[in-house]
Amino acid sequence: MPSFILAIDQGTTGSTVVVLSDTARVLGRGSREFPQHFPRPGLVEHDVGEIWESVLGALSDALSASGVSIEDCKAIGITNQRETTVVWDRAQGTPIHNAIVWQDRRTSDRCAELRDQGLEELFRERTGLVLDPYFSGTKLEWLLNNVTGARTRAEAGELAFGTIDSYLVYRLTGGALHITDATNASRTLLFDLERGTWDETLLGHLGVPLAMLPEVRGCSEVYGHTRGVPGLPDGIPIAGIAGDQQAALFGQTCFASGDAKCTYGTGAFLLMNTGSERKRSSNGLLTTVAWRIGDQTTYAMEGSAFVAGSAVQWLRDQLGIIKTAPEVEALAGQVESSDGVAFVPALTGLGAPYWDPDARGTITGLTRGSSAAHLARATLEGIAFQIADLASAMAEDVGGKARRLRVDGGASLNDLLMQFQADVLGVAIDRPESVETTALGAAYLAGLAVGVFADLESVARVHRIQRRFEPSMDEQARADHLARWRNAVSRARSQVG
Repeated sequence: MPSFILAIDQGTTGSTVVVLSDTARVLGRGSREFPQHFPRPGLVEHDVGEIWESVLGALSDALSASGVSIEDCKAIGITNQRETTVVWDRAQGTPIHNAIVWQDRRTSDRCAELRDQGLEELFRERTGLVLDPYFSGTKLEWLLNNVTGARTRAEAGELAFGTIDSYLVYRLTGGALHITDATNASRTLLFDLERGTWDETLLGHLGVPLAMLPEVRGCSEVYGHTRGVPGLPDGIPIAGIAGDQQAALFGQTCFASGDAKCTYGTGAFLLMNTGSERKRSSNGLLTTVAWRIGDQTTYAMEGSAFVAGSAVQWLRDQLGIIKTAPEVEALAGQVESSDGVAFVPALTGLGAPYWDPDARGTITGLTRGSSAAHLARATLEGIAFQIADLASAMAEDVGGKARRLRVDGGASLNDLLMQFQADVLGVAIDRPESVETTALGAAYLAGLAVGVFADLESVARVHRIQRRFEPSMDEQARADHLARWRNAVSRARSQVG
């Protein structure tokens, strides 16, 4: 039996575990959803106990489906929803509150206060991020200020903060480790990108005690070993960690500066490898750690659209015009164009390059002849237009657009969307055999640490492309489409929520 790697992909709505061979073949897969909690409008929480149970369930399902012997597992890699914030009791492992999810907007006013204090440039310069409730720092501050006794306990060293990767490692090692990796640390608003350490000035502005922060490690090294995990023997190395979007960049083998990928999930995330150089954006994009291996840090530029696949879920759940998400492609394919209908899916505001939390979802161009098919097509086009905005901003920042775009995530299986994306970008799109590249990235990182893969070249050799989409739209048609989109965006941003 060949050796294999377990990849834990802990996402926003569910947890997936993939059993991957040493040639990157999927041997087994398990996935478990868990509940979302919405205490009030704009607030999104997770029960981390439910997350842990979903991981254990997915792990059991994946191993059963694969038929492998767990003794042949060489390592575990972890990739996770980023920015989601957990604080727990170090001794007991008990969370003091539900996790506050990356989508949560409860600290919008606090971010505005920090901007009014003139701190935006300081945070951007140190962290590469903008002051937005998307990131972990103000979520952590909220927990310290609103959970009784939390600040006192944190200052005494009794509480631990982490993103989901930290909590999973804590549980997988029986409480032995409190760590994170450089990619997740770089999403907290607390991490200095240049020095690669927690920044005490930023901690001071948010009132966060250094004693509660995890040790920051690289993305590919043996951190520790399993202990007391149901369904797993003790002693399996935990050897790779990266936030989901960085893991997807690695899983797409975007190892050269200028390589780019886009993941289409609940949101959509465009990342470009910028090599050892940290590039600063003048167009509302983020600078982040792509990965750290050994003493070498690779950086990336990132733009995010908060709503992508969730726009299709909205058509399904709120409007009822489709019964399942995959049906949207057939419905959209019933018409040759959206016939002037444009949908800006700003259902939770707009992310980069606008960073407008007050923008609202907007549909323009409706006529008596507009149908469900036109709206379905406009929804797919709206996803692609958001990525076109990000790609345009990125090209301006780095001095040229990507040679091609590598895609993954569930919505990348939609051929109509991928062809339209290639058309409005004017670049070829490569879709791999496995679109679960977040899991692949975690597995590759873990495999490198334990010698399953010798180097990046050996990783690249096992990566396989399933289909390429070549652009076929002429320049004038592309310009007309983009002009219609930007007019719709201006209307979405002019509304008062």
